Amino acid sequence: MKILFISSWFPNRFEPTNGNFVQRHAEAVASLHEVEILHTIGNPDQEEEFILDNKKINGIRTLIVYYKSSKNPILNFRSRMIAYQKGFSQLQKPDLVHANILHNSMFFAVYLKEQYKIPFVISEHWSGFLEVNRSKLSYTNILTARFIARKAAYLLPVSNILMDNLKNLKIGKNKRVIGNVVNTDLFIPKKEANTTFTFLHISNLIPLKNPDVMIEAAVRLRNEFQNFEFHIGGDGDVARLNKLIDKHNAKSYIKTFGEISHKDVAVKMRKSDCFVLFSDYESFSCVLLESLSSGVPVIATRVGAIPEIVNENHGIVIDKSEEELYEAMKKMLSGNYKTDSKEELHRYVAEKFSMAAIAKEFNEVYQSLV
Repeated sequence: MKILFISSWFPNRFEPTNGNFVQRHAEAVASLHEVEILHTIGNPDQEEEFILDNKKINGIRTLIVYYKSSKNPILNFRSRMIAYQKGFSQLQKPDLVHANILHNSMFFAVYLKEQYKIPFVISEHWSGFLEVNRSKLSYTNILTARFIARKAAYLLPVSNILMDNLKNLKIGKNKRVIGNVVNTDLFIPKKEANTTFTFLHISNLIPLKNPDVMIEAAVRLRNEFQNFEFHIGGDGDVARLNKLIDKHNAKSYIKTFGEISHKDVAVKMRKSDCFVLFSDYESFSCVLLESLSSGVPVIATRVGAIPEIVNENHGIVIDKSEEELYEAMKKMLSGNYKTDSKEELHRYVAEKFSMAAIAKEFNEVYQSLV
């Protein structure tokens, strides 16, 4: 089949990692079907009304249309829809549209259904629908999501907890949980053991990830243990973390790094012994599954979809308590917690979240519709 992916979020020259989980979904589907990707994003600084950036990325034709944006949301929405139309005119007519994220950008999927009778499904990833964020959710957000989901043939949330929250909000009818993709060929276990026990954290380092709390826990742990390092970094404010580390005189054992490629993430995971995630909420967590696929157990907060994807022998799931974080790190470091073998951890992810596994699930949905 010819499948067109469109998304409210997608990697672009301004946000190179934004929505990269959508890109991995598209790559999984491309193993079975002919896929093209269309995305639009506003740029207030460009002189031209529209710039079409047409590339092949990992074998998939990817067309990103940059439109001249303004501070007026109504004009921006109009420009975005025109940008989608311009992009769509350059692509082949699909048998089915795979839309992503129930924001108003996906009115374009509704337009394609009404204008060309092309059915669409929509994957949902946004943690904004979780109960913990409900107070920030506007009634306009809910009405928009309900309208788009009602027009979709299927709504495909990435986790059970997200599906339950969508049900509570009366968003969508036909639902099926299909998770995110992990590149299990890239994230593979390392055979030899590390000489120094290494905790690892990778994220965008925003407040909801609580990087400061993890650093404080590592500093406290250093009072009892000398034989470990904590590596923390990603595409966030590393300079601010460095100041905190300097304050504790902890540079010898807390190492920071900036934005790195997906391949370098896999290398770092193979060199670590435990991945730490102390988030306030998560609608899914690709990074935890990438760690498990690398044969590395995890410590993570009992929030969102984390209890769904981290099983009993995969690591330690804790309440959002600084004391529990410290005790879990201590338990891992002292060897008092035994996980499944590296091979078993990798096999678990490969069976449920590999490119082949997720492509098979999407294909079952597609075949029922086309």
